[in-house]
Amino acid sequence: MRFIELASIGVLAVAGAGCGGSNGVMGADGGKDALEGLEGASGDGGPSILAPAGDKAIAGPVDGIHCDMTEQLVFHIHAHLDIFVDGAQKLLAPGIGIGPPLVFQDGFVVSGSCFSWLHTHDETGVIHIESPVQRVYTLGDFFDIWGLPLSASEVGPAHGKVSAFLNGKPFKGDPRAIPLDAHNVIQLDVGTPVVAPQPYTFPAGL
Repeated sequence: MRFIELASIGVLAVAGAGCGGSNGVMGADGGKDALEGLEGASGDGGPSILAPAGDKAIAGPVDGIHCDMTEQLVFHIHAHLDIFVDGAQKLLAPGIGIGPPLVFQDGFVVSGSCFSWLHTHDETGVIHIESPVQRVYTLGDFFDIWGLPLSASEVGPAHGKVSAFLNGKPFKGDPRAIPLDAHNVIQLDVGTPVVAPQPYTFPAGL
Protein backbone atom coordinates (compact mmCIF):
# COMPACT_ATOMS: atom_id res chain seq x y z
CA MET A 1 0.00 0.00 0.00
CA ARG A 2 1.31 3.43 -0.93
CA PHE A 3 -0.10 6.69 0.39
CA ILE A 4 1.67 8.97 -2.11
CA GLU A 5 1.97 8.57 -5.84
CA LEU A 6 5.19 9.63 -7.55
CA ALA A 7 5.52 12.78 -9.59
CA SER A 8 5.05 12.42 -13.33
CA ILE A 9 7.87 11.10 -15.49
CA GLY A 10 8.23 14.55 -17.01
CA VAL A 11 8.87 16.14 -13.62
CA LEU A 12 11.33 13.41 -12.68
CA ALA A 13 13.21 14.11 -15.89
CA VAL A 14 13.80 17.64 -14.65
CA ALA A 15 15.45 16.22 -11.52
CA GLY A 16 17.67 13.93 -13.53
CA ALA A 17 18.87 16.86 -15.62
CA GLY A 18 19.63 19.04 -12.62
CA CYS A 19 17.65 22.00 -11.27
CA GLY A 20 16.59 24.64 -13.72
CA GLY A 21 13.63 26.44 -15.19
CA SER A 22 12.03 29.82 -14.77
CA ASN A 23 8.35 29.19 -14.04
CA GLY A 24 6.70 30.02 -10.73
CA VAL A 25 9.48 32.14 -9.25
CA MET A 26 8.67 33.13 -5.68
CA GLY A 27 9.94 36.07 -3.71
CA ALA A 28 12.87 35.76 -1.29
CA ASP A 29 10.59 34.36 1.40
CA GLY A 30 7.97 32.95 -0.97
CA GLY A 31 8.89 29.30 -0.62
CA LYS A 32 8.96 29.39 3.17
CA ASP A 33 5.75 31.41 3.48
CA ALA A 34 3.92 29.17 1.03
CA LEU A 35 4.88 26.04 2.97
CA GLU A 36 4.03 27.51 6.36
CA GLY A 37 0.43 27.62 5.20
CA LEU A 38 0.53 23.88 4.50
CA GLU A 39 1.76 22.76 7.91
CA GLY A 40 -0.91 20.72 9.64
CA ALA A 41 -3.40 21.26 6.82
CA SER A 42 -4.24 19.82 3.42
CA GLY A 43 -6.66 21.43 1.04
CA ASP A 44 -7.79 18.12 -0.47
CA GLY A 45 -8.06 16.22 2.80
CA GLY A 46 -4.89 14.27 2.09
CA PRO A 47 -1.65 14.07 4.08
CA SER A 48 -0.24 17.33 5.43
CA ILE A 49 3.36 18.50 5.54
CA LEU A 50 5.17 17.78 8.82
CA ALA A 51 6.89 21.17 8.88
CA PRO A 52 8.01 23.89 6.43
CA ALA A 53 11.30 23.48 4.62
CA GLY A 54 12.99 26.26 6.62
CA ASP A 55 16.26 27.96 5.72
CA LYS A 56 18.75 26.33 8.10
CA ALA A 57 20.95 25.13 5.23
CA ILE A 58 21.78 28.62 3.94
CA ALA A 59 22.99 29.93 7.33
CA GLY A 60 26.27 28.05 6.97
CA PRO A 61 27.59 24.47 6.98
CA VAL A 62 25.39 22.03 8.89
CA ASP A 63 27.20 18.96 10.22
CA GLY A 64 29.96 19.78 7.75
CA ILE A 65 27.46 19.80 4.88
CA HIS A 66 27.49 22.87 2.65
CA CYS A 67 24.83 24.60 0.57
CA ASP A 68 26.49 25.22 -2.81
CA MET A 69 25.48 27.31 -5.80
CA THR A 70 25.08 24.18 -7.92
CA GLU A 71 24.21 20.56 -7.22
CA GLN A 72 27.22 18.34 -6.51
CA LEU A 73 27.03 15.06 -8.41
CA VAL A 74 30.29 13.26 -7.60
CA PHE A 75 28.34 11.13 -5.10
CA HIS A 76 24.70 10.96 -6.22
CA ILE A 77 22.26 8.56 -4.53
CA HIS A 78 18.71 8.64 -3.16
CA ALA A 79 16.90 7.41 -0.06
CA HIS A 80 13.21 7.51 0.86
CA LEU A 81 11.50 8.59 4.09
CA ASP A 82 7.90 8.10 5.23
CA ILE A 83 6.64 9.71 8.45
CA PHE A 84 3.45 8.83 10.33
CA VAL A 85 2.10 10.61 13.41
CA ASP A 86 -0.58 8.71 15.33
CA GLY A 87 -1.21 6.71 12.16
CA ALA A 88 -1.58 9.73 9.87
CA GLN A 89 0.97 10.32 7.15
CA LYS A 90 3.02 13.53 7.21
CA LEU A 91 4.83 14.66 4.08
CA LEU A 92 8.34 16.01 3.63
CA ALA A 93 8.29 19.60 2.49
CA PRO A 94 9.63 20.34 -0.99
CA GLY A 95 12.77 22.48 -0.89
CA ILE A 96 14.34 21.16 2.32
CA GLY A 97 18.03 22.03 1.97
CA ILE A 98 17.44 24.37 -0.97
CA GLY A 99 17.91 28.10 -0.42
CA PRO A 100 15.13 30.52 -1.33
CA PRO A 101 13.88 31.94 -3.59
CA LEU A 102 12.51 28.59 -4.70
CA VAL A 103 11.44 28.02 -8.29
CA PHE A 104 8.58 25.53 -8.61
CA GLN A 105 7.43 23.61 -11.65
CA ASP A 106 4.37 21.41 -11.16
CA GLY A 107 5.06 21.17 -7.42
CA PHE A 108 8.72 20.29 -7.99
CA VAL A 109 11.51 22.64 -6.87
CA VAL A 110 13.72 23.06 -9.93
CA SER A 111 15.92 25.90 -8.70
CA GLY A 112 17.02 27.91 -5.67
CA SER A 113 19.84 30.10 -4.42
CA CYS A 114 21.87 27.10 -3.19
CA PHE A 115 21.65 23.32 -2.82
CA SER A 116 22.64 21.45 0.30
CA TRP A 117 24.22 18.06 -0.28
CA LEU A 118 21.02 16.61 1.25
CA HIS A 119 17.76 18.04 -0.05
CA THR A 120 14.22 17.39 -1.31
CA HIS A 121 12.63 18.57 -4.53
CA ASP A 122 9.04 17.53 -3.82
CA GLU A 123 6.68 15.83 -1.33
CA THR A 124 7.26 12.22 -2.43
CA GLY A 125 9.66 11.47 0.44
CA VAL A 126 12.72 11.09 -1.78
CA ILE A 127 15.87 12.50 -0.18
CA HIS A 128 18.50 13.49 -2.74
CA ILE A 129 22.09 12.94 -1.62
CA GLU A 130 24.24 14.94 -4.05
CA SER A 131 27.69 15.42 -2.60
CA PRO A 132 31.21 16.36 -3.78
CA VAL A 133 32.60 13.57 -1.58
CA GLN A 134 31.54 9.99 -0.91
CA ARG A 135 30.70 9.46 2.75
CA VAL A 136 27.94 8.10 4.95
CA TYR A 137 25.18 10.62 5.63
CA THR A 138 22.52 9.96 8.25
CA LEU A 139 18.91 10.80 8.93
CA GLY A 140 20.18 13.02 11.75
CA ASP A 141 22.15 15.07 9.21
CA PHE A 142 19.01 15.50 7.12
CA PHE A 143 16.90 16.64 10.09
CA ASP A 144 19.64 19.08 11.14
CA ILE A 145 19.52 20.60 7.66
CA TRP A 146 15.72 20.70 7.95
CA GLY A 147 16.20 22.49 11.28
CA LEU A 148 14.08 19.96 13.20
CA PRO A 149 14.80 17.75 16.22
CA LEU A 150 14.95 13.99 15.84
CA SER A 151 15.20 11.52 18.72
CA ALA A 152 13.54 8.44 20.19
CA SER A 153 10.73 10.69 21.46
CA GLU A 154 10.29 13.40 18.82
CA VAL A 155 10.22 13.88 15.08
CA GLY A 156 10.13 17.60 14.41
CA PRO A 157 7.00 19.03 16.04
CA ALA A 158 5.57 15.56 16.77
CA HIS A 159 6.20 14.10 20.23
CA GLY A 160 5.78 10.52 21.39
CA LYS A 161 7.46 7.15 21.16
CA VAL A 162 9.26 6.84 17.82
CA SER A 163 9.24 3.48 16.03
CA ALA A 164 11.81 3.39 13.23
CA PHE A 165 12.05 0.99 10.31
CA LEU A 166 14.84 0.51 7.79
CA ASN A 167 14.07 -1.45 4.63
CA GLY A 168 11.02 -3.00 6.25
CA LYS A 169 12.71 -4.09 9.47
CA PRO A 170 12.67 -2.43 12.93
CA PHE A 171 15.67 -0.21 13.54
CA LYS A 172 16.91 -0.41 17.11
CA GLY A 173 18.84 2.54 18.45
CA ASP A 174 19.00 6.26 17.82
CA PRO A 175 16.96 7.15 14.70
CA ARG A 176 19.49 9.89 14.00
CA ALA A 177 21.99 7.14 13.16
CA ILE A 178 19.92 5.64 10.32
CA PRO A 179 22.15 5.77 7.23
CA LEU A 180 21.01 7.43 4.03
CA ASP A 181 22.49 4.74 1.83
CA ALA A 182 21.44 4.21 -1.78
CA HIS A 183 17.78 3.18 -2.02
CA ASN A 184 17.31 2.84 1.74
CA VAL A 185 13.61 2.93 2.60
CA ILE A 186 13.08 4.54 6.01
CA GLN A 187 9.90 4.94 8.03
CA LEU A 188 9.32 6.82 11.28
CA ASP A 189 6.12 6.32 13.30
CA VAL A 190 5.37 8.67 16.18
CA GLY A 191 2.83 7.42 18.70
CA THR A 192 0.15 4.85 17.89
CA PRO A 193 -1.07 3.10 15.90
CA VAL A 194 2.21 2.05 14.32
CA VAL A 195 1.70 1.73 10.57
CA ALA A 196 3.17 -1.42 9.02
CA PRO A 197 6.36 -0.63 7.06
CA GLN A 198 5.38 0.72 3.67
CA PRO A 199 7.25 -0.50 0.58
CA TYR A 200 8.65 1.97 -1.92
CA THR A 201 9.89 1.44 -5.46
CA PHE A 202 12.34 4.01 -6.74
CA PRO A 203 11.51 5.15 -10.28
CA ALA A 204 13.97 4.59 -13.10
CA GLY A 205 16.80 7.08 -12.95
CA LEU A 206 16.78 7.51 -9.17
